[in-house]
Amino acid sequence: MAASVRPSIFIRRPILSSVISIIITLAGAISMTVLPVAQYPDLVPPSVNVQVFYPGASAETISQTAIAPLEVQINGVENMLYMASTSSSGAGMGTINVYFSLGTNPDMALVNVNNKVNLAQTLLPQEVRNQGISVTKRSPSFLQLLCLYSSDDRYSDIYLANYLEINILDEVKRVAGVGDASTFGPSDYSMRVWLKPDLMGKYGLTVSDVAAAIAEQNQQFAPGRLGNTPSPADNLMTWQIDSKGRLTSVEEFENIIIRTGEDSSRLLLKDIARVELGSQDYSVAGYYNGHISRQAGVYLLPGANAIATGNRVTAVLDELRKTLPDGMILEAPVDTNEFVMESIKEVIHTLVEAMILVFLVVFLFLQNWRATLIPCIAVPVSVVGTFAGMLALGYSINTLTLFGLVLAIGIVVDDAIVVLENVERIMSTEHLPPREAAAKAMHEVTSALIAIVLVLCSVFIPVSFMGGLAGQMYKQFAITISVSVVLSGIVALTLTPALCAILLKPHHSEHMPRFFVWFNYFFTKCTHGYVRTVRSVKNSPVRSMTIMAGVVAALVWLASVTPTSMVPNEDQGYGLGVVFLDDGASQQRVDKVVELVEKFAEEEKQNIEGTVVINGFDILSSSVKSNYATFFFSLQPWEQRKGADQSVDAIMNRLLRLNAIQPSGVVLGFVPPPISGMSTTGGFEGYVQMRQNDTLDTLEQHTNELVQAAMKRPEIGSAQNLFTTTAPQIYANLDRERCKDMGISIADAFTAMQGIFGTYYVNDFNYVGRTFQVRLQAEAEFRTKWENINDVYVRNSAGEMLPLSAIMTLERRTAPQAVDRYNVFPAARVMGNPAPGYTTGQALQAMEEVAAEVLPAGYSLGWAGSSLQEKLASADTAIIFVMALVMVFLILAAQYESWSLPLAVLTAVPFGVLGAFLATWARDLSNDVYFQVALVTLIGLSAKNSILIVEFAVEAWREGRSLGVAAMHAARLRFRPIVMTSLAFILGVVPLAISTGAGANSRHAIGTAVIGGMLFSTCIATLFIPFFFTAIMKISLKLRGKTDPNEGRGSEEEEVSA
Repeated sequence: MAASVRPSIFIRRPILSSVISIIITLAGAISMTVLPVAQYPDLVPPSVNVQVFYPGASAETISQTAIAPLEVQINGVENMLYMASTSSSGAGMGTINVYFSLGTNPDMALVNVNNKVNLAQTLLPQEVRNQGISVTKRSPSFLQLLCLYSSDDRYSDIYLANYLEINILDEVKRVAGVGDASTFGPSDYSMRVWLKPDLMGKYGLTVSDVAAAIAEQNQQFAPGRLGNTPSPADNLMTWQIDSKGRLTSVEEFENIIIRTGEDSSRLLLKDIARVELGSQDYSVAGYYNGHISRQAGVYLLPGANAIATGNRVTAVLDELRKTLPDGMILEAPVDTNEFVMESIKEVIHTLVEAMILVFLVVFLFLQNWRATLIPCIAVPVSVVGTFAGMLALGYSINTLTLFGLVLAIGIVVDDAIVVLENVERIMSTEHLPPREAAAKAMHEVTSALIAIVLVLCSVFIPVSFMGGLAGQMYKQFAITISVSVVLSGIVALTLTPALCAILLKPHHSEHMPRFFVWFNYFFTKCTHGYVRTVRSVKNSPVRSMTIMAGVVAALVWLASVTPTSMVPNEDQGYGLGVVFLDDGASQQRVDKVVELVEKFAEEEKQNIEGTVVINGFDILSSSVKSNYATFFFSLQPWEQRKGADQSVDAIMNRLLRLNAIQPSGVVLGFVPPPISGMSTTGGFEGYVQMRQNDTLDTLEQHTNELVQAAMKRPEIGSAQNLFTTTAPQIYANLDRERCKDMGISIADAFTAMQGIFGTYYVNDFNYVGRTFQVRLQAEAEFRTKWENINDVYVRNSAGEMLPLSAIMTLERRTAPQAVDRYNVFPAARVMGNPAPGYTTGQALQAMEEVAAEVLPAGYSLGWAGSSLQEKLASADTAIIFVMALVMVFLILAAQYESWSLPLAVLTAVPFGVLGAFLATWARDLSNDVYFQVALVTLIGLSAKNSILIVEFAVEAWREGRSLGVAAMHAARLRFRPIVMTSLAFILGVVPLAISTGAGANSRHAIGTAVIGGMLFSTCIATLFIPFFFTAIMKISLKLRGKTDPNEGRGSEEEEVSA
């Protein structure tokens, strides 16, 4: 009867089968060479940056008069996710960052924001409009951190900054994929006119007089042309008329005539001021390994490929290094692509290790090299062919797609093993030749193979339709596995049976190595023990249902206590942090604490390769603050840091000890965010939003109360309120009535103050082919003390020179150095990290609970960056699993034309999910995106094991065995292939769970969950599937008023002893 089964076309035509597989492999191999490489798919929401300048203005003034009008107009722009802004008095600058939903076209976002900015222009102060407003699109996180320095400090920081800007960054900006490249803090050249108020008072000059003289003599003119048409008929020539316009050198500015006397005497600018080619702003100073340096960040264009862009930038930098002046050095101490490439290399190693382990397991069970060769040929076809599907779908080679391939190895080998093991069994038991055995085996397992492919696809494909960040991450993973599963099904139905018919040899009583004899004896014993346990479970329904209830209860409990997060933090090869002192502290004081950080880096030189310090810059708010310094540690390569105490987390924890050594400042260290571009640092970040008309002091008070309460929660390791209102401020109280009585213009009074104590922008000049600003400011000794106001004079309407102190009094106050806004309202920024053993998900939940208790009406806590994305993603998680289970049920119902049989298949799922939770909980890992991906995989794999048993049980029942005997028969027959495929899959994932190096935490998360789930699914669920099959079939028959027609047929004892 068996020999009468007609072989399929693929067994009859093996060359056709081979050609199909060769085409699949070639398509995949070609695709591998052109697929882009990335850490993640495009996960970072597009953002648009709006920047305004208001030199000399306080943070509150910038926020209220420049930022607020812009925000009101921008608010609600299409697809906006949220908007945050910072106004800083340090450099007189305000920035608005508008973040958009994932998938928004960044070009359209830029155009829409720019249109809104144009509508608000008329509402802004004239000084802000004069400075210009920039609107750019860029990723919020840098691709590379560049440092320009000299080993002997021969170049000044001003020269370095402008060389970097003019000769390097302009080249980098033109690289495809670069969104922006800019220095930290404004540092352009500027013609600095350092006024001497005592001499100005002596000559009866005001700031306005000096500014007017410079403006008059430093401007461009267009004199016209001689002989231009219309002109006489006999005109033979035309002449362009030109003249000296803008001044270009220090000498020319020094010789600007301020005033002339009746005796032709002249008062020149150099008589009342010192003129130099200096910097537009002196707020920021940089160092690299102790050398004077200037730094710049290279930012990715939203949607651009980071690896390809980084490679192009590196190539441009290599060319630029050849043209650097003598002694100048250009380095990129932080290159985020190094971690990406290293982690992808590690995953590829894991991929190879997984394949080798899978083939070893197959050889262990099949025990001859010919049989082992079949999956060794079939698996690479499916894996390599998947790359063609990835290219067709526009995907990249990234961490998620490679994880998908690692898991796919264990899945696709199953299809080959299912076919191969069945052919081997038939050849062994029925003594058929390979061709006929292959034909009969395919007749038996074709429907099961199709069911497995459909079930696995039904698990993964619906997940890909989810929106948002989580959906984007699941999609890459799910579709990759789905493509490999479909290809695996094709290969299993075409190439595998053809190879079986060709390669396998009829079974003879040939000599078998002792190891295999021992192994087969041991496995036979295990099989008997397994079948006996199945019978015990099947015949003890009360105990079995109690155990099942316990499994469900344990699953619910573990799901509630397993911490949640988005993705695990990784050692990315660098760390960053800030140093800050009390508000108003000078750079000189900050330098003292920075020296301790540099000394720490020197002591840790076995772990830290380089130290970058940017004094005067706060990277947390991307604003200039005199009491802040930002630092970066570039770490030694991962292979040199294999100890737990050499990880970036351990190094940053040791750094915090500096806070105990010196009491003057606070040192904070951060790990980079796991998804570059989501946030500046790891941990959590949000804003306490003030929606009512309270003062900023009240906002600070309530935010401090929130932080103090949060620090009492065990989930919170650290929390900081980054908003303070204690920066020292001098309030200039102008007596306006007295101004009018004395004939003094209010505008002249404040112009005098701005020109002496601030920076007064006059106009522009040309230098090295660029346009730079001319700025007025008093010499340093005339703007450091309160008494200096007596040296500032204004002219009244009668022409008399009067000191400012005659109309103005000064009083000491405190005010914020930077003012944040969140979604149009004033806000205080809060940052922190979860406590050891807790995740960001638990920290977010704790912060929300504390905010609900502590914050009064009119105040709310809003999330930003990766924290917001984590909250949005966590809301979708439950939908994924419900959708996956429903789709599996529906596909199986259609496959078996039964509503009851799918329930028997799905009973294995709780065991697999419980194992995943248990393993994750035991290793102190969290419920993150990788864990959830593993769960979705386990739903499919648990169902696959059940399908193999249920499919054969139904067939045995139809052949005349009773339901109970049929279930045991199927369990016995399928025990070996189930153990073989599951063990192959588990060992294939072991390299993930025990890996080290770059990106290890992500691999641990997915590997641990899959191993735990598959162990439970294989070792425990398979014991209960026959019981549930029998019980559900009996209930189904009873509901239809029927009984088992084969009741009493077959012997359970035969199945146990077989």
